Amino acid sequence: MSVRVKICGLTRPEDIDGAVQSGADALGLVFYGPSPRSVSVQLAAELAKRVPAFVSVVGLFVNPTKQDVEAVLDKVPLDLLQFHGDESPAFCASFGRRWIKAIRVRDAGQIEAAFREFQNASGLLVDAWDPERYGGTGKSFNWDLIPDHRPLPIILAGGLSSDNVFAAVKQVKPWAVDVSGGVEQDKGIKDIQKISHFIKEVHRVCKTD
Repeated sequence: MSVRVKICGLTRPEDIDGAVQSGADALGLVFYGPSPRSVSVQLAAELAKRVPAFVSVVGLFVNPTKQDVEAVLDKVPLDLLQFHGDESPAFCASFGRRWIKAIRVRDAGQIEAAFREFQNASGLLVDAWDPERYGGTGKSFNWDLIPDHRPLPIILAGGLSSDNVFAAVKQVKPWAVDVSGGVEQDKGIKDIQKISHFIKEVHRVCKTD
């Protein structure tokens, strides 16, 4: 089993470089003003230039306008769009790019419903529920709510760190894991040693299965 790793909320060139060198498969740039990990279009374009071939650049949006997304796409070479708000399937698909949809899990049946609603996505990201925040909560959720039948690849997020990602991957068997706060020394400031340890823990599961 091979599980991919996305490091999200990168804001500094050295963090991009460190994540790439540690073996990250995807890097997330946040285009959501209220987030402490948000980056400007200009900074995002500079950070994206540092990313080598075969590492994906993912743009995270929360309830953007169409103009918001297009303004980013005009300047930043994103490989994938991640919608983390209340966007409709039609909106997500309207940019002619591959996209994933994030949902905040509260109860049983919610993930199955999302599989049906967002069936044209390239993956479904499952995160912890918070009534006030769209992700980045540092909280996990009950992984037993994730069904075994998965019409879309599952990307597991929410409260992951090197302390629990081995158990998470072992139990959930996701297509990928997504981490932000769990590999930081401060909000938006990554810790390269934590990133490296996190990725090694994910790969350790793959070696034991």
